[in-house]
Amino acid sequence: MTAPLYILRHGETVWNRSGRMQGQRDSPLTALGRVQAARQGALLRRAGVAVPAFVSPLGRARRSAALAGLRATVDPDLSEIAMGAGEGLPRPPEARPGVLWKFACPGAESQDALIARLSRVLARPRPAILITHGVLVIGLRAMARGLPPEAWDTLDDPQGVVFVLDGQGERRLG
Repeated sequence: MTAPLYILRHGETVWNRSGRMQGQRDSPLTALGRVQAARQGALLRRAGVAVPAFVSPLGRARRSAALAGLRATVDPDLSEIAMGAGEGLPRPPEARPGVLWKFACPGAESQDALIARLSRVLARPRPAILITHGVLVIGLRAMARGLPPEAWDTLDDPQGVVFVLDGQGERRLG
């Protein structure tokens, strides 16, 4: 059996609520986002999960990890996809998180670079908890399932849940 990987998306931010592309820029957690992050910690504790945790260096993920009660090691590979000049701009209505790389602006991270980062993360030792971002939550889950990037937009990226990837597939806590 494959040791589990627990994947958490950071709590809701001001920019999530207003529909802006965040990428490498930061936005504070909303009151709901703070509740979501604390809930993720409670879900992990209730399930008896006590394994190493790794977090994106971006503030919204680090704050979520702290609110979840996790002492996490910063891992730059868990950063959100860089959206270049599009960061801070409204997200186009047709741009779902699983395909944001299709709407990349000048200076944005390429699909190949993102996939290389995700491959490194998936190759690391397990069990582990990862606190990361929407595009990475989708990409990690898609790659673990063997889905091509064209199918990433079939997956969701809710906040406040814990995805569990193991030898039996994927399930959610929460």
